[in-house]
Amino acid sequence: MSALPVYKPGRNPADLAREIGVPRAVKLASNEVAFPPLPAVVRAIADTAGETNRYPDNGAGVLTAALAARYDVDPAQIATGCGAVMLCQQLAQAYADPGTSMAFAWRSFEMYPLLAQVAGARAVQVPLVPGVQGGPADTHDLGALLAAIDDTTRVVFVCNPNNPTGTAVRRAELERFLDAVPASTLVVLDEAYREFVTDPEVPDGIELMRGRPNVAVLRTFSKAWGLAGLRVGYLIAEDPAVAEAVRKTHVPFSVSMLAQAAAVAALASEDEVVARVAEVTAERTRLSGELRRRGHAVADSQANFVWLPVGEQAAGLAAALEARAVITRPFAGEGVRVTVGTPEEDDVFLAALDAVTAATSAA
Repeated sequence: MSALPVYKPGRNPADLAREIGVPRAVKLASNEVAFPPLPAVVRAIADTAGETNRYPDNGAGVLTAALAARYDVDPAQIATGCGAVMLCQQLAQAYADPGTSMAFAWRSFEMYPLLAQVAGARAVQVPLVPGVQGGPADTHDLGALLAAIDDTTRVVFVCNPNNPTGTAVRRAELERFLDAVPASTLVVLDEAYREFVTDPEVPDGIELMRGRPNVAVLRTFSKAWGLAGLRVGYLIAEDPAVAEAVRKTHVPFSVSMLAQAAAVAALASEDEVVARVAEVTAERTRLSGELRRRGHAVADSQANFVWLPVGEQAAGLAAALEARAVITRPFAGEGVRVTVGTPEEDDVFLAALDAVTAATSAA
């Protein structure tokens, strides 16, 4: 177990500010939304706080019913968990064993290979390909992913939009892929950033799931819904047996009472969430344009972050930005992921980027 890699969370901005002696640091590393919790969420947490001497509902019944109504599915098709990443772990535990494999694009969500390793399964990493001719490798190659599936493949993750590149596969290609995957392999459409999708050709995975018993969809309340600090995600499967298998591997009471109440309140505030998402996607367009104007090959992101494919410069760029009180997420040798913040936060980032560029040019 000592050889297992460790997940590295985004750095605390208050710690960085103290370290470098500035009043404030800007964190654009963890794909959180910059908005405060929804008013209804704050009320729900306050109303529920007086009950926290009791265990939460282990089955998250009220939340499950609310999700079932929203997505027009049976409650038996739903499993909730302590964030979508915990559900990924539960899937690995439920479906993968030594001698089996899990397949996914790479680079993609950094927990996938770790979860395969924990389950004792082989991690099959299929390289990304350029989304535009001559561009950086940033997009799923579903044909190669399909070819990588063999008799040992138990789970295939398709992160759509992809983290960290922000690109997304479109309807026709994804439908062809899903129809070609063997029935014995479970395809998990990881849609943590689905709410930020603006391209009409990027399909809703839950709609593609219908009628396909080997397809499940992951969603989270951590991003668009603003509940990152409460940790609650959910899986919806066409086959209720998939959701049941995931529920069997959950840690009891792992979705807290406060998290359940907050998620139900957030669902009831969807109009406010939609308005907030619209602000994020508008700012994403502005930030992408500013970066392209500076010469960066930024793909059209369908998430709440943008990807700078700077290759071997990634670690150095992120360190230089951090020295200027801006925290981003580097992927050594590949690129830097930058969360879309408020316009003011993004302007701080752009100014820091300009300063780094100027310093590099003068060196």
